[in-house]
Amino acid sequence: MSHICPSWLSFVLYNPVRKYFTDREKILDESGIEAGSVVLEIGPGNGFLTEAIAGRAQRVVSVELQPGMVRKLNKRVMSFGGKVELVTADIALHRAGDSFADVCLLYYCFHEIKNQDAAVINISRAVKSGGVLAIFEPVVEVNKVKMERTVGMFESAGFKRESEHKTLFTRFARLKKLPV
Repeated sequence: MSHICPSWLSFVLYNPVRKYFTDREKILDESGIEAGSVVLEIGPGNGFLTEAIAGRAQRVVSVELQPGMVRKLNKRVMSFGGKVELVTADIALHRAGDSFADVCLLYYCFHEIKNQDAAVINISRAVKSGGVLAIFEPVVEVNKVKMERTVGMFESAGFKRESEHKTLFTRFARLKKLPV
């Protein structure tokens, strides 16, 4: 089982090397994030993707478990004003709202959620009918079987797989929420 990166080690999540090797715009494109999108971002850490999302989307609701990460994230997104809402909570315990998100982004975090069944319910409630769920997981920690299990959980909750691929470091799946 993996462990959540503590906030005091957050510099490994946001550094020049990672910025150089990670195409954040491509991640947003693959996730279906557009100018008018309302995005639910789960596990933003210290904001490696949050600032890119806020630069593109209409609004971002970021749900982060660790108060230390939220403090760092708050400093990083101050310049975006009211476009970014930070919520300190476990997505498995937090009902973010009903049918408000055009896109839900899970970037390298779903495998770290302890109560995945409850998280799937809360995420499914939050995503609009026709909305997108983008799941990115690290190959090192999430093998093909685990990724298939994750995707299957969301398919059972009313999502349909649209696309998927694997790179050297990442497994990706994009799903669309079916009409109820």
